[in-house]
Amino acid sequence: MDPTRLRELLAQVAAGEIDAEAAVDRLRDLPFEDLGFATIDHHRALRRGFPEVVLGQGKTPEQIATIVECIVAKGSRALVTRLVAGPAGEVLERLEALKPTYHESARILAAGDAKPELRGAGPIAVVTAGTADQPVAEEAAICASEMGNEVHRIYDVGVAGIHRVLHHRDMLDDARVLIVVAGMEGALASVVGGLVARPVIAVPTSVGYGAAFGGVTALLGMLTSCAAGVTVVNIDNGFGAAYAASLMNRI
Repeated sequence: MDPTRLRELLAQVAAGEIDAEAAVDRLRDLPFEDLGFATIDHHRALRRGFPEVVLGQGKTPEQIATIVECIVAKGSRALVTRLVAGPAGEVLERLEALKPTYHESARILAAGDAKPELRGAGPIAVVTAGTADQPVAEEAAICASEMGNEVHRIYDVGVAGIHRVLHHRDMLDDARVLIVVAGMEGALASVVGGLVARPVIAVPTSVGYGAAFGGVTALLGMLTSCAAGVTVVNIDNGFGAAYAASLMNRI
């Protein structure tokens, strides 16, 4: 239940098109629905502007499918993150009637007829240092798109060849929010942060050799960036970056 659907429901009640009991039935599972193994927060779209997003990691295909069915039944768009290809096949089979979409590179499943309306005040640019950073970048890009934003992708433009990112200066300047995804030493976030007058959300990835410490080196480098206006999310957290960028970019 999002603000638009709630207003429509209240307008129908006010116009006498549906009675109060029918309206109560539609709202019965607000603010949440207890499935025993999960408690679905149907109220989140009203509070935050986006429905609850399901973390697929650690859940069985049956649990994921049941949660998605509940979210879609309430008229919301369901989004599942961190859903790897193996379990995704079983989830897709269980949800066949909903015609879900699976983005394998991003490990994201989306289902439901409530397609996202464009709500962003401008484009969000997702920028990666290397090709190996793209799975995290795609998580950010798909989530940002599902949250109602126009998304521009600028991939493989890391500091080992600085001229590559400078080639996209116009697109960087055009973005209202930028998500910069980098592993190794994470330097690209500082470079982009020093070029643009927009918020930059840095996403450290676990890409890199031994001393990269699974993304810790990039995380610390981004946290100590000398470029003002750079904020940092957790390692490999493309979803978190997309959510923050979407909040910043709301009309």
